[in-house]
Amino acid sequence: MNKQRQLAYYAIKDVSQGKHGAITKLLKIIGVSRQAYNKGLRRLETVWETRNKQLKERTQYWFDFNLQGIGAGNMLVNLQADASITFPVTFKQVRRVMRELGIRCLVHPKKHNRVKQSEQYIQDNLLNQNFNVSRPNQVWLADSTELSYGINGEYKVRLSGVLDLYGRRLLSYHLSPTETSEAEVQVFQQAFAGAGSVVHPMVHTDRGSAYTSKMFSRYLDQYEVTRSMSRPGTPYDNAPMERWWNEFKHRWMARHPMPKTYQELMKLVEAGIEYFNHYNRSTQRNGLTPDEYWNKAV
Repeated sequence: MNKQRQLAYYAIKDVSQGKHGAITKLLKIIGVSRQAYNKGLRRLETVWETRNKQLKERTQYWFDFNLQGIGAGNMLVNLQADASITFPVTFKQVRRVMRELGIRCLVHPKKHNRVKQSEQYIQDNLLNQNFNVSRPNQVWLADSTELSYGINGEYKVRLSGVLDLYGRRLLSYHLSPTETSEAEVQVFQQAFAGAGSVVHPMVHTDRGSAYTSKMFSRYLDQYEVTRSMSRPGTPYDNAPMERWWNEFKHRWMARHPMPKTYQELMKLVEAGIEYFNHYNRSTQRNGLTPDEYWNKAV
């Protein structure tokens, strides 16, 4: 039976409660006999309809859980990892359901960098945009970004982070008033402490004063890391880190109320990093979260 027709039967039943003769009049308007109406109400939901209903409910759940920031591909991996979905789900089904629900990924417009690719090559850009790694702790990326808080967003702080290129897992983070050598040393202290063993990754940063300072350089020297730096004015040399910040700010920070206090900001940042490390599934990681992908290799 046509789904719209069945919904019409339920609607007639609801609006006719306590109104003598209302059902007969409404059925006459839509040209349906009482026998067909009663049969339609008694009709059991098919397996396909039951699964489709559940699929829509879980699709809406995961879309909202991921702050409306995932498309059909990453929606599929979330549904495949969903213990309540006990039947096979295809990409085509997900696209159909998302279309019927009227939901789509809210993508932030891409910013086009105007620096020419032909800019002079700097010798110590050892990473050279080779973002493919085979194991954890092979390459660490570091950078900081500005966050705001206050009634009108009048206060500014810097959020520094160390990102493992393998699985795009944020290893450590630190909030500070400005980007300083001390702040960057502290965030790397957390990263090395969290590694749990002696590691010697390549460390790639930009050429900010905090990363070129004597304090920061001497600190990294004790870990025998390989240093690499982006070319001046070339943020895509550190593209995975830039993308991580972009998604964090537009998929998380921008979709929550502006923190009024520094304590509120800290809690929001902690929750956001928890989400991206532990719950953010991606087709690029075979449907795993950064933690699952990283720990599987370890």
